[in-house]
Amino acid sequence: MTRTDVPSSWDERATLTTFLDYTRATVRAKCEGISDADARKAPLPDSPLMTVAGLVNHVRWVEYWWIQVMLLGEEDTAAPWTREDPDREFRIALDFPLGQLLDEYDAQSARYRELVASLDLDTMSQRHVRSTDAPVTLRWILFHLIEEIARHNGHLDVVRELVDGVKGH
Repeated sequence: MTRTDVPSSWDERATLTTFLDYTRATVRAKCEGISDADARKAPLPDSPLMTVAGLVNHVRWVEYWWIQVMLLGEEDTAAPWTREDPDREFRIALDFPLGQLLDEYDAQSARYRELVASLDLDTMSQRHVRSTDAPVTLRWILFHLIEEIARHNGHLDVVRELVDGVKGH
């Protein structure tokens, strides 16, 4: 995937999907050249879950939640978290090579890209958002995913610099 924040046209859909793809591609760019050992290091003393691998796995599962569970209304049968361990996606990431986590995220993103292309931006989510007890539009979900992934890209910058000295891409 080419990493660009300039859409092919200036309509709302192209702008939203281009920025979502840009934030996704930035996740991969921030992981370039890091070893699996460094990707598993948690350099912040009070944040043992803050690893490069954990953050990559987290953004993957965040997209799953918002697209498959909230938008499409599917049952949440695949997510790794549990009531007893709500941050499990961060923990289990340490059991997999970073390349595998990135490839799975890329494959999932490609599926979601096709799905989103087939839906109107005003498509309402099948499930209600807890904070409002109301559905949200696909437009809102895309904005939210851009914000969420961009925020975690900032975390990736910090964690990456602390574990191997590489500064943001």
